[in-house]
Amino acid sequence: MLNEKQLQRYADVMLWGLTTARSRRFKKNDIVQVRFNLPALRLAELLHERILERGLNPVMRFSPTPTMERNFFHLAKPKQLVFQPPGAIPLYENLNGSIFLHAPESITHLSDVDPKKIARFTISRKPLRDILDKRDAAGLFGWTLCMLPTSELAQHAKMGLDAYTGQVIKACFLNRKEPVKQWEEIFKKAATLKRWLNRMRVKHYHVESPHIDLEVTPGEKRRWIGISGHNIPSFELFLSPDWRGTRGHYYANQPSYRSGNYVEGVYLEFDNGRVKRVQAETGEAFVKQQLNMDTGASQLGEFSLTDKRFSKIDRFMANTLYDENFGGRQGNCHVAVGSSYADTYSGDPAELTRDRKADLGFNDSALHWDLVNTEKKRVSAHLSNGNVVTIYENGQFTY
Repeated sequence: MLNEKQLQRYADVMLWGLTTARSRRFKKNDIVQVRFNLPALRLAELLHERILERGLNPVMRFSPTPTMERNFFHLAKPKQLVFQPPGAIPLYENLNGSIFLHAPESITHLSDVDPKKIARFTISRKPLRDILDKRDAAGLFGWTLCMLPTSELAQHAKMGLDAYTGQVIKACFLNRKEPVKQWEEIFKKAATLKRWLNRMRVKHYHVESPHIDLEVTPGEKRRWIGISGHNIPSFELFLSPDWRGTRGHYYANQPSYRSGNYVEGVYLEFDNGRVKRVQAETGEAFVKQQLNMDTGASQLGEFSLTDKRFSKIDRFMANTLYDENFGGRQGNCHVAVGSSYADTYSGDPAELTRDRKADLGFNDSALHWDLVNTEKKRVSAHLSNGNVVTIYENGQFTY
């Protein structure tokens, strides 16, 4: 487990992430919510102290235990499943920041729950997420999250707890005296890459690997973003494409845990922007249920690439935050089915009405599920002038 010095550094990194992720500065008496699992209690205490020292108001929220979650989905009646506690909407309408400390004691406890119940619960929470998205676009809200090592995660990643903890320490630079400086350096290098990518006028991207042949259309008014403080760690650069221009097939060779379910070997075939064929070596029924959650669940919301020069993660971690930032020998590409990110709009995100987003092909869904491929691959940009530029090969950007 992380020692006290490492937890102190982690708290510093999390506050860097929170302040960097927000487009406007925090001001005195702003409200910051901290959600955490029980094993993250000490880090929550350190953040509570630092938030108070900055003149902000912390709102601490303990996340349900696996037993509570399991009981909820097995016992909740239809109205209980979508129940929102009084005050939830007013709180979200006034939140200025959010930090989530993910330290799960179980990741498979919902495996026997009807996926339709999970989908209904997820959809019922979308209005709250929409409130925060709107505040984020206006510069009134910022968020970040992280993961702490637990025995459960280590077991499913097929590692000992010490080895698993070592991956977290390396990935977040907690072995450095001043990890924030390391994050600031990566932040600057990523800014250079994003400027390079965003100067191109791209008709579509072509992703090729042993099991992928996929065209992704960025669409109008798009920009690459990433390494912005939102996730700790985060080494990915990504955009939310025009879902209507997705063609070909994609394969996730990295396993995935979602809502207590394990899936492996997910194959998606796109036609006219939508997933028309789904296969999975493990958990196929669950995957199909998730992609039927709503209209946008079977459409592309994100296209992402991770440069192995940034990421120190080289093992499967049984946690999406880490697995979507896998570095290793070949880096990774991942796509997300479901909701898109408004901040990949190259104009003012506050201008993005629901109708405007639909016109531009930004996807809308209660789902957002990252599916990762770590194979050797080439990604080429087909430009509007007819030229083709390789932007990613051998696990890194070519710039």
